[in-house]
Amino acid sequence: MCAARQDGPVCEAEERPLVVPDYDCAFMERTLMDELRLYHHPVGVTFLFSDEEVADFCREHPDWLAPVRPTTFCQWEVAARMQGKVVLGTLDKLYCTNAQVSFGWREIDDNEVRSQLKYCRSAAQARRFLASKPRLEPGSLRAIGLAPLGACHHVPHVVHMLTDSLQAYHLAVDFMAATDMHPLPTQILMSSSSCGGSVHCWQSGLMNFTTPCSGAYNSGKIERGEANVLIPGRHVRALVARLLERVRASGSPSVVRPGDFFPGADICKNCPLIIFKKGDKTCPDCHKA
Repeated sequence: MCAARQDGPVCEAEERPLVVPDYDCAFMERTLMDELRLYHHPVGVTFLFSDEEVADFCREHPDWLAPVRPTTFCQWEVAARMQGKVVLGTLDKLYCTNAQVSFGWREIDDNEVRSQLKYCRSAAQARRFLASKPRLEPGSLRAIGLAPLGACHHVPHVVHMLTDSLQAYHLAVDFMAATDMHPLPTQILMSSSSCGGSVHCWQSGLMNFTTPCSGAYNSGKIERGEANVLIPGRHVRALVARLLERVRASGSPSVVRPGDFFPGADICKNCPLIIFKKGDKTCPDCHKA
């Protein structure tokens, strides 16, 4: 893997430093939504490691809400992604044991191993797979703040988006150009795509493009079989700056050709041979005997 350059993000195509303005979170959300035609809000995930950080998050987001009953981390994110809500999640409101392990709120016990046996050949393999997942230091996390990126007062630890493959591709190439990193490795976890994926993204400093967990559709977490794209907060400004640089250089929106807002109209590099026109009023076969 090629590491990011130590002198800052570099745009590989131009071989010059990428200027990274101090964009606020609202501007970055509008840019991502408009240029990539995202379906829902990008979600800012902020890990809160002390009572002071929890208090600061609540003060900055006075409209924050808490789950009434224990639910999953993915379902906390749904409130932010699809309803624009700010959520404060704590251990007593987290139902999913996969997420509890990822956030250092639960040890890997026999019950957790049994819950993963459907994916593994043996209990020993399940325990080994679980132990290899990215996890926060046990007991270090106090709470998790979730909000639409545009509602965040500070750049969050992770920006989590559900995208289609074309949107994910553009995010990936902009991330690689902004950080001067190629190829970009990805990580797929047994379960824990969102929770463990967020931890991995923050700890590694790498964008990740990965599948959803099994059952995500019928549990109401996703709608179209979307994929997870997770961007480290430390790099989100550079990614947006690169996206805008690319848009300005091409004179067109990020995923479509100039003047056409239908994704896919840029097929075959805007080949002029791929065109359609109004045909004759009579069917070509009508004159055949």
